[in-house]
Amino acid sequence: MNLKYTLGAIVSVPLLPLLYFQGKRIRKTIPKLPEATGIEGISNVSSNQTFQLITIGESTIAGVGATEHKTAFTGTLATALSAEISTNVAWKVYAKSGYTAKRVTHKIIKHINEKPVDLIVIGLGGNDSFVLNTPKKWNADIRELIATIRKKYPETPIVFTNMPPIKEFTAFSKTIKFVIGNLVLHLGKELEKIVKDYENVHYYARKIEFDDYVKRMNLNNPITDFFSDGVHPSEFAYQVWAKDVANYILEQKII
Repeated sequence: MNLKYTLGAIVSVPLLPLLYFQGKRIRKTIPKLPEATGIEGISNVSSNQTFQLITIGESTIAGVGATEHKTAFTGTLATALSAEISTNVAWKVYAKSGYTAKRVTHKIIKHINEKPVDLIVIGLGGNDSFVLNTPKKWNADIRELIATIRKKYPETPIVFTNMPPIKEFTAFSKTIKFVIGNLVLHLGKELEKIVKDYENVHYYARKIEFDDYVKRMNLNNPITDFFSDGVHPSEFAYQVWAKDVANYILEQKII
């Protein structure tokens, strides 16, 4: 039993009515942004070899808040990897705003048919937190997702990105940041345990904190620059995040 999660859930129960009404108010004030366009492409470095990257997930992987995938998470990740491995990186996005891990498994994976695939990067956790999925359910859903992918790609490296930084969402109230922000941290801890049971499955567990990005990457940007609507990343944030994930992949020698 996850004692910290259980205690947190007990504390959060009285806040649920407030959470509901604040959530409705926030949804009315946040503009509904489209997903990024151009779901596939190639980062070309004039190589005779091509590396196939697939990204899977929820709204952040779908590029909500950016105009094109080329300059959002996936395109930037491909460009960063391509430059380091001196190989063309072909990329394709399989993602949908609002999807949980379970919906990704049942609605998306069956549509992925690229062969071979050299790297799969997955970004999830936000929607599972918003619907208040427990760590136990998340555990089962992530294991089902991994098993489903492994039927198609038995040996392809799988990388789960860091969990969304809900505690830093400027559009959210303190109550929502407390309840949902703490839940997403519990899901991250659960994911950290899950990947240990699988070969060639990885999780970048470093917590996303914008002050940390600014310091590590020598940036000079206020936190507002990282958001498109107070919830979803800006194009700038996607690029910072993707470069950081690329560094993790390369440092861990995953590819």
